[in-house]
Amino acid sequence: MTSTSLPDSLIATLPGSSYTDPGVFAQEQERIFETMWFCVARASELAKPGAFRTVDVGRESILVTRARDTSIRAYFNVCRHRGAKLCTEETGEVKRAFQCPYHAWTYDLNGKLVAAPNLTKMPDVGRTEYGLVSVAVREWLGYVWVCLAENPPSFEEDVIGEVVARLGDVESIERYGIENLSVGKRITYDVKANWKLIIENFMECYHCATIHPELTEVLPEFADGYAAQYYVGHGAEFGEDVQGFTVDGSEGLDRIPGVAEDQDRRYYAITVKPQVFINLVPDHVIFHRMYPVSVDRTIVECDWLYLPHVVESGKDVSRSVELFHRVNQQDFEACERTQPGMSSRMYAKGGVLVPSEHHIGAFHDWVSERLGTVQG
Repeated sequence: MTSTSLPDSLIATLPGSSYTDPGVFAQEQERIFETMWFCVARASELAKPGAFRTVDVGRESILVTRARDTSIRAYFNVCRHRGAKLCTEETGEVKRAFQCPYHAWTYDLNGKLVAAPNLTKMPDVGRTEYGLVSVAVREWLGYVWVCLAENPPSFEEDVIGEVVARLGDVESIERYGIENLSVGKRITYDVKANWKLIIENFMECYHCATIHPELTEVLPEFADGYAAQYYVGHGAEFGEDVQGFTVDGSEGLDRIPGVAEDQDRRYYAITVKPQVFINLVPDHVIFHRMYPVSVDRTIVECDWLYLPHVVESGKDVSRSVELFHRVNQQDFEACERTQPGMSSRMYAKGGVLVPSEHHIGAFHDWVSERLGTVQG
């Protein structure tokens, strides 16, 4: 089936091979994940100098740390001597420097080469020239974003611009003070599905009435099939008898003070390509980060963020966590159920999108443009 033979109500999806071909995934790593701004950590995880986290971005391992001047730095996690991985742990803390476990080349928190066996006998070896190779870093919404490109694209256009395109202005998200919230719960999901299936699922609500009974109880309009993301600036309104964004519709926690009256009792969802979902409700924020591992596997790290005193006081956040945890489980099960079908001969030319999903077609066009391919 080609796009020219489809009725007006339907538009074509990407072909099945886009979700199963390791070659396509390798192109996505090179042309999407390694060239765009990629969210890697909550800044509060790097609480003091020497705290670090290692994250895979595309095909590269990246070391993110806090330097002595409290700034956040990021480097390729590769020793300049013989290419050994410098840090093998996912998280940790060093006192003053990173030392390669192979030949003991040692780098300070600014990436400078400060010690190595017999280094004093090699005065021609530049300490900065042979230091760790840094990558671009930005901090926004309390999260650390890195970009591996030699000439990074505009953060304001590519990241903040995505939020503006969804909400209409940047002030609408700034009111939630996300950078000042605390992580009340983090759940990591290992999803056996292609990263694009997860994004497509998050962008539409045609499935909501089918697989999200708890969510449609809280957000009745979602049962109609149109996701909040379909409209600029629109937030899905809580049901009339719903008190809070919780699994049973009961009262939530302390409302974030900056949230405007017209944002109260509403849910907003934002996709920041290529791997971030942001969900806004009056008393908390749910922040997803995807780490594509292979063509059919994606790690998703999800943070539930609350006002600091809510977390510090030990208040029970389980009812608000449980709502979106169930949504995540339901969504990821659907993606895992879809992944095998991508290999079917029936899906070789792809499937179709109904009108409430047509905005996913723009995502498919974007992927095709990034890879330099033409969908047909």
